[in-house]
Amino acid sequence: MGPRVWGRPHPAVAAVRSAVRASLAECDPGDLVLVACSGGGDSMALADAAAFEGERAGVRVGAVVVDHGLQEGSAQVAQDAARALRGMDLDPVHVATPWVLADGPDGLEAMARAARYRELDTAADHLGARLVLLGHTRDDQAEQVLLGLARGSGARSLAGMPAARGRYRRPLLAVTREQTRAACTAEGLPWWEDPMNEDPAFTRVRARRALADLEADLGPGLAAALARSADQLREDADHLDALADDAAAALGDGPWAADALAALPRPVRTRTWRRLAVAAGAPAGQLSSRHTDACDRLVTDWHGQGAVHLPGGLRASRSGGRVSIAPAARVE
Repeated sequence: MGPRVWGRPHPAVAAVRSAVRASLAECDPGDLVLVACSGGGDSMALADAAAFEGERAGVRVGAVVVDHGLQEGSAQVAQDAARALRGMDLDPVHVATPWVLADGPDGLEAMARAARYRELDTAADHLGARLVLLGHTRDDQAEQVLLGLARGSGARSLAGMPAARGRYRRPLLAVTREQTRAACTAEGLPWWEDPMNEDPAFTRVRARRALADLEADLGPGLAAALARSADQLREDADHLDALADDAAAALGDGPWAADALAALPRPVRTRTWRRLAVAAGAPAGQLSSRHTDACDRLVTDWHGQGAVHLPGGLRASRSGGRVSIAPAARVE
């Protein structure tokens, strides 16, 4: 990459750089930050901004390109992205090729996402990265909220994607997809349009199209409004989660007094049930509101019903005034 021009950048470039600058402010000089890059417009704009801001802050910036191998030519796309990233002076640039079970029980999108995060975690651990930057934009956030609404999910799902979780940061949640493409164009960066982003077989593609249709009917600004709603709901959900953490800690190991659980406000109690079930061994990804609602009826609508079947081979049951979650009894 040639010498950077230090002057007034294109407004879209400035918006992306400003967003990234806030994340890099957490780092100390010499820290390594990795950009998760698919070669698409969002992550290429993110990588370019991270390289620029990293140079100013004395932070090293590298990248991880994950090739899921789910379509013809994906290896070439990954290599082209890696070449472009090295041209931006990112170092190291690692190309990962995880194995994705296309017909897994959780669906292709979920399996690919899980494989991607495993590779990112492995690379971050191996390289000692302080942060991993993800390229989700405000449009992605709005689509996430719309999907939550369609599924009838609770506040945590409607709160969308957090800007920070663990080592992961999403600097671009206030930046639009249009801005990232404009930034790439202004900087002369190539990017790849994933054909899977146009395949209506995927729920996220259908949500993207539905959002565009709604904006056409209701007027512009819907995506921004959904993203703002997510921010507000996240604060509420974080508060309720903290109360549920305290409640679960106070209850301790089971069996638990049914009266103690019944005394909790319902929004806190259902979250507490989830924590008790996960602590007992239920896989968090398989535990739904249907399960926690059934557990809740053991204390709010008790009429001698049988045990509640939970993921992971667990049973929630009530005996007298106490409830418990334990593995199902083995049949000899």
